[in-house]
Amino acid sequence: MANLNKVFLMGNLTRDPQLSYTPSQTPVCELGIAVNRRWSTPDGQQKEEVMFVDCTSYGKQAETLSKYLKKGRPIFVEGRLKLDQWEAQDGTKRSKMRVVIEGFQFIDSREARPAGEPTDAPAPARTFNRPAPPPGRPSGASPDDEAPPISPDDIPF
Repeated sequence: MANLNKVFLMGNLTRDPQLSYTPSQTPVCELGIAVNRRWSTPDGQQKEEVMFVDCTSYGKQAETLSKYLKKGRPIFVEGRLKLDQWEAQDGTKRSKMRVVIEGFQFIDSREARPAGEPTDAPAPARTFNRPAPPPGRPSGASPDDEAPPISPDDIPF
């Protein structure tokens, strides 16, 4: 049986990224992401929960994340789950699940801001829309019957 360990998260940084180096001088970036979930209960009440996720990145990617991200900035990450286990000073066994980042996408960019807008204001949201169906599609044909053309700019990660 095949196994799969893949995580996709989009949220805001809970703190500034912390860059450090291993003894072999490999860059390591530690960051935290807050991911919100909103829903309505059957009686119409609005609910929200926040999940705080610790993430780690290595190499050139770690340096890039630490250079361009600050607390509060949105980010999309792709990675895998990793379980860290250790023994605390009092002798108890501890563990923590984290995401090892394998890829990421900045959600906003300084270049996308209108002229005169402060640099710490949120950038306009980018949307990814499916292209319109080609003319002459037979009636009753579903848009999913054929794959739309996709450019690299359409892919959010």
